[in-house]
Amino acid sequence: MNVTRARLSDGREIVYYDEAPGRVPVPDPRGLPPAAARCEIRHDPLTGDPVTITAHRNARTFLPPPDRCPLCPGGPASEVPDPGYDVAVFENRFPSFAGPGCCEVVCFTDEHGASVARLPARRVRTIIDAWADRTAALSALPGVAQVYPFENRGVEIGVTLHHPHGQIYAYPYVTPRTGRMLDMAARHGGDLFAGVLAAERAGGRVVLHGEHWTAYVPAAARWPVEVHLMPHRHVPDMAALTAPERDELAVLYPDLLRRCDALDDAPLPYVAAWHQAPVGEGRDLIRLHLQLFSIRRAPGKIKYLAGSESGMAAWINDVPPEDTAARLAAG
Repeated sequence: MNVTRARLSDGREIVYYDEAPGRVPVPDPRGLPPAAARCEIRHDPLTGDPVTITAHRNARTFLPPPDRCPLCPGGPASEVPDPGYDVAVFENRFPSFAGPGCCEVVCFTDEHGASVARLPARRVRTIIDAWADRTAALSALPGVAQVYPFENRGVEIGVTLHHPHGQIYAYPYVTPRTGRMLDMAARHGGDLFAGVLAAERAGGRVVLHGEHWTAYVPAAARWPVEVHLMPHRHVPDMAALTAPERDELAVLYPDLLRRCDALDDAPLPYVAAWHQAPVGEGRDLIRLHLQLFSIRRAPGKIKYLAGSESGMAAWINDVPPEDTAARLAAG
């Protein structure tokens, strides 16, 4: 992997991850004014949960036509000035956090109509290396408590850009879900994730597996389609993955995404959430793993987070996890 760093016209950093050397970055011609994000973190006094108020994000780009896509290379509205790229990462122009914390956009390919499921393993490996490199870099920033790579895919999920891309949030706090996992792991008294993985591998909900990774539908799946992909050894984050683990992940991950798309013979709207250990305390308790989930419960039908889920965080799933696992495993 070849890494090239440059600056956009408003001072934000852009990093190119290329499979071949020789990139000479093109200057950003837009002459943008310095970014001025307005972010405020407040806390719910009843639950303690953090809530970030970001008024500037309400004006962000929303489903532009292809000729105005900010992630296609070299266009008049492009955030990527170069005429082509393999993987590009840049600071989000409309971040959810500023100051403590950071938000970045990860462009998986310069092909507007592509998807991670259809990318070659070599490109997926470059994406994994980029995730690992950015995880290490963001974890080293002052005030960052947790780094979270993820992809939102599909209009039903709420994407605002069609171009295949993900994001990386560097939170200035440990997120509520991770906090609950830390509590459960501490109460368990051992390697909670090893126990969960062993139980799932012995059960009937394994979707696919290799020497280093296993994908399974969890017994208590919240979503109609939900798959976890977990390494066989304790790894706190992407940066700690070995070369063989990354190589296998570059094959298994798009395989899993293709199986998801095959469920209804249509691209599945999904969130691909990479859970990583906190930067500081708790790195020995949380194991890196993917939680991939979709709100589609049947062709043309969406699971809405209504009264029970939204009001009480009490989940109800209409689709038995065993049924989803069988369909995914069948490919």
